[in-house]
Amino acid sequence: MPLNIKNITLLIILLSGFNNLRAQDSTLIGKTINWDLVKCIDYAKKNNIQINSLRLSQQISQQEYLLSRAARLPDLSGTASQNFEHSKGNQVYNSATNTFSQSSGFTASGSYSLNSNVTLYNGNYINNNIQQKNLSVQSANLNIIQQENDITLQITQAYLTILLDKENIIYDSDLVNTTKAQVKLEQQRYDVGSVARAALIQLQAQQANDQYTLVNAQNTERGDLLTLKQLLLLPSDVDFDIIKPDTITPIDTVIAFHTVEQIALKNRPEVKNGELVLKIAQYDVDKARAGYKPTLTAGAALNSGYTSGQGNIGSQFGNNFTQQLGFTLNVPIFTKRVVKTQVEEAKINVDQAQLNLKNTKTTLSQAVERAFINVQNSKSQYDAALEQYKYSKESYRIASEQLKVGVANTVDFLLQKTLFVQAQQAFIQAKYNELLTLKIYDFYRGIPIKL
Repeated sequence: MPLNIKNITLLIILLSGFNNLRAQDSTLIGKTINWDLVKCIDYAKKNNIQINSLRLSQQISQQEYLLSRAARLPDLSGTASQNFEHSKGNQVYNSATNTFSQSSGFTASGSYSLNSNVTLYNGNYINNNIQQKNLSVQSANLNIIQQENDITLQITQAYLTILLDKENIIYDSDLVNTTKAQVKLEQQRYDVGSVARAALIQLQAQQANDQYTLVNAQNTERGDLLTLKQLLLLPSDVDFDIIKPDTITPIDTVIAFHTVEQIALKNRPEVKNGELVLKIAQYDVDKARAGYKPTLTAGAALNSGYTSGQGNIGSQFGNNFTQQLGFTLNVPIFTKRVVKTQVEEAKINVDQAQLNLKNTKTTLSQAVERAFINVQNSKSQYDAALEQYKYSKESYRIASEQLKVGVANTVDFLLQKTLFVQAQQAFIQAKYNELLTLKIYDFYRGIPIKL
């Protein structure tokens, strides 16, 4: 079935996720703006909340990658300890006077050290972690691109819905103007007694109906403009409208399905991201297996200190200065199945990532095939609607001329007009359905959306 862009408004609102959040651009407040489709898409990519949230996630992934690289470096820490002690002191005997005296009750001491450790070997865990975090950064970038693709389609659907509204308004306005002229002519005939009052009333009723249809079309446009405005997260007091392109070009040729499918499977970010997620899961297996292997670390320390009352402080620092260098080898012997469980769980995650990737490719292939079918259906529908519109328009023109010269009755004229309005609505709908389906299909093969 061809896409009906008039029925996607609710879906757009649900997918946009704007709720009560507003990424408002203060430079636009109170202004009148008219944007084309490319400008709308560019603005949405810069200001969409979900995209900006993913950009923050990408920054976190970048920081985690830098942290993983820093694990190769040695650490360095300093420790300083200063103590003061008070006691009654010691009895000191003076042999010259044969007396005892009390020594000072205050003692100060301090110790100071610099410590450093570096991992020399840990089962290649650090290197695997660096590679994994680098892939996570790439995956975060692809998440951003994927979200940009989603918002691009939403903006395009909303934009084309408004173009459809505008074209409906043009046609409805023409109908109102034509009906007004017909009512005026019929009024003149009625005034001179050449037509019955019933004929005039029928045309006046038709004029009121055409005016009602025009008002509904204008209301629909305002509502759809609000939908796009909210999708873009524009400030509420911005006077917003879109620029209508000069022409809408119908489809000439459609690229073969399998060609577009292969391009999509090779280049779409969701597939690339699925492949990266699989590689990330495989690195988890390698990191878990490092738990079976020994860990070798090197450590060094510089220490010194002093105690008051035991000589010159500077000399104490020199005499107490020590340098230490050591190695620690940790060999896992029995881990109570902790490492084995971690490895097996990582393998299960690899299998899940493979299934997810397969599902992503299958879903994408189905989406491309559906887009291809939609293009074919919309093209055939457009061709049929165009043919119907041409003949209905000509029939309506003939009926209008006959009514004008008084050789057609009002009932026959209104019947032809009803058929013409129905054909006109079908033609406009088919034209924009065809355009929308083509843009979506081309988007799967990497063609940027623009009008």
